[in-house]
Amino acid sequence: MKYFLYSLLLLGCSQQQTSQVTPDTLAEVEPIAHSFFIAGPTLTGIINELGQILWDAGRPAARDGYVLPNGNVLICWMDEVVEYDQDKQVVFSYQKPITTQELGTAVRLDNGNTLITESGEHPRLVEVNSEGEIVAEVALQPETDNAHMQTRMARKLHNGNYLVPHLFAFAVKEYTPSGEVLRIFKTDLEELGGREAENWPFTAIRLANGNTVINLTHGNKIIEVNGDGEVVWKMGNQDVEGNPFQDPCGAQRLANGNTVIASYGAQDGIKLFEVTPEKNIVWSYSGEHRVHHFQILSTNGIPLNDPPLK
Repeated sequence: MKYFLYSLLLLGCSQQQTSQVTPDTLAEVEPIAHSFFIAGPTLTGIINELGQILWDAGRPAARDGYVLPNGNVLICWMDEVVEYDQDKQVVFSYQKPITTQELGTAVRLDNGNTLITESGEHPRLVEVNSEGEIVAEVALQPETDNAHMQTRMARKLHNGNYLVPHLFAFAVKEYTPSGEVLRIFKTDLEELGGREAENWPFTAIRLANGNTVINLTHGNKIIEVNGDGEVVWKMGNQDVEGNPFQDPCGAQRLANGNTVIASYGAQDGIKLFEVTPEKNIVWSYSGEHRVHHFQILSTNGIPLNDPPLK
């Protein structure tokens, strides 16, 4: 099934490829082109490297989602998580419990379970098996009763802990499976403008080197912090022309060290863009559809086989 997906991604892509060329080196010989999954207010689907819609779930306003290794597509909407096969048949679903106001995460784990966040009176993470049964849960501490601002994209780490951004707490918290908060990465630091900058953490990605990349929505910036929460890299509109940071939500660190950022608040112009560690924009998408979250699927015709999350 994954080969079916890859054949779709390659439609219209550049034919100038050799066995020696990789996604990391393609940018050196030709302009970057990406295909990607998009979860946004007007489209939930896949866009190819020419900006054409290849697959449409038929329902907009998704919050999170991924194309899985088998070619299926896992999507989180506010009220349910659904997995579709290549024929767009539902093969997995999880409905929002009546006591929950919003869902905000959908990630397929290595053990086959699906990680989902639930916001509301009793915010929590749940792991759900293939039958839709909850097999693990972790109570969250978002420090607010505002369900919409409690949390967004949570991720499970290789050590078994969970990395969870809490917007109104101005903090990314690392939870153990028992619910203990092991570490807190604050985003209201004075060097970032304090709380007045509204650096609400939305996406947090743990890197292989132990650092954590965090997108800060209303703060219109992205940061990377070390294990002690110290900022080791940051970028915002002051670093580039055109103010591309417009309520950045989703993010992805690529294997080449570049970072792709979704500007959810952008009504026109750049809505998704890739930056280098030197803060140069090397690729952007300015098409019709706004981007809440996304997954880069290929670069210049070559599928990205590395996991989007570290």
